[in-house]
Amino acid sequence: MSDTTFQRLDVLKTYKLYVGGKFPRSESGRVYEVTDSKGDWLANAPLGTRKDTRDAVVAARAAVKGWAGTTAYNRGQVLYRVAEMLQGRREQFAAEVALSEGIGSKKAAALVDAAIDRWVWYAGWTDKVAQIAGGANPVAGPYFNLSTPEPTGVVGIVAPQAGYGHSLLGLVSVIAPAIATGNTVVVAAAADAPLPALSLGEVLATSDVPGGVVNIISGRTADIAPTLASHQDVNALDLTGAIAADGPGAAQALEAAAADTLKRVVRPELDPFAQDWTNAPGTDRLLSFLETKTVWHPMGI
Repeated sequence: MSDTTFQRLDVLKTYKLYVGGKFPRSESGRVYEVTDSKGDWLANAPLGTRKDTRDAVVAARAAVKGWAGTTAYNRGQVLYRVAEMLQGRREQFAAEVALSEGIGSKKAAALVDAAIDRWVWYAGWTDKVAQIAGGANPVAGPYFNLSTPEPTGVVGIVAPQAGYGHSLLGLVSVIAPAIATGNTVVVAAAADAPLPALSLGEVLATSDVPGGVVNIISGRTADIAPTLASHQDVNALDLTGAIAADGPGAAQALEAAAADTLKRVVRPELDPFAQDWTNAPGTDRLLSFLETKTVWHPMGI
């Protein structure tokens, strides 16, 4: 019997999009190489197209009613489950963040821990945000006048880019507050570091998040973001990563396209380095994609 030892070959991975709770290939059938900070190959990521983005918007729209109609307490339970799943895959995410950001393993692990903690933090806000976004209003008459927050609907997100933010912590910091308040999202992942985002899709698929609540598209931001900005079924736009991805001019063009359909827009920092995702998040993003409904009700006799 031969004593020849064979060298094991790694299983090379080609990721897929995450749309409607499923993992379709890009409509184009094309992928692009994802490399680490040294230029070494890591994996293939799908090259998302405008058609893929439109399909993701359809999935997000279909999920709005069910997710917005879920009780705030239940949404908190779902987000906490995502944190549990992230904790179980902590080592994988730490490795992906380290390679994507070109940082040490200890710092990457700390950023992953911060991302997990951030999911838990937003999970705790789901049934409390109405207390700071709504209230009883004083009126001159025998009426109760109550203001209550409601989700805006479908939110398009341009994720933070590697080198300007954290490929996982920044991503979690823009997705979690939007879905915590009952919105659904379509995310243009960081083009140069999409692996944490695509792996997050795998976590979401095996958690309790309903299909369509979060949809993740990888590829060139210049192909994906304009479709989100101009799409009439997208209600709001978060341009956090737009300047880092394609420059100030592209961000301004996206905002102008969003204005045509009266979208609510969160503008990016003019200096992408100014955003420190390790800081306490506050409630600004929780309130960014909420609408206010005011109800009058007679007091009776």
